[in-house]
Amino acid sequence: MTDPAWLRAQWDKYAPHYDRSIGFLERLQFAGGREWVCAQASGDVLEVAIGTGLNLGHYPADVRVTGLDLSPAMLELAKRRADDLGRPVTLRQGDAEALPFPDAGFDTVVCTLGLCGFPDDRAALAEMHRVLRPGGALLLLDHVGSHHRPLHWAQGLLERVTLRQIGDHQTRRPLPLVIDVGFEITKAERLKLGTAERLVARKPA
Repeated sequence: MTDPAWLRAQWDKYAPHYDRSIGFLERLQFAGGREWVCAQASGDVLEVAIGTGLNLGHYPADVRVTGLDLSPAMLELAKRRADDLGRPVTLRQGDAEALPFPDAGFDTVVCTLGLCGFPDDRAALAEMHRVLRPGGALLLLDHVGSHHRPLHWAQGLLERVTLRQIGDHQTRRPLPLVIDVGFEITKAERLKLGTAERLVARKPA
């Protein structure tokens, strides 16, 4: 299991370079993904792994956003972005696998390009389920293990590097875990030869 202190330190170091380095990958693999996810958010929104706040400009004006991240350096950049946008947001430092929020406190949970970086993705999903109100929505966007063998093999090679750098998995397939922790899938789409996925799920009312 990855040490949270090591993971936090790695993301703190990566924070100043994150926006630039993720930009090319997003254009190649996730174009329009953030907009697609955020447009479906409503009510009290928790964004898990908010990072530098790249989603903040895409939420509807009437939602109330709380953002959580493991990295204080990432949160500082998210605060600057929120201030620049004039977007009210509550920011908390914390672990996705032990969310510092009460049960059933949010209408929507958002996680974009974050689930791949949690040491225990099932535990993080179970926590997202816990903090959602009955009928609430889980909105996910992430890279996932492709069903095409050559691509999956290449992802596995890349994963050897990214796990050592920032604990980032390339070959996970979260959809079965989403179902396993109690969500009902509303929509799931594979993108770019199956290397990315966007997903909407509901906590049963």
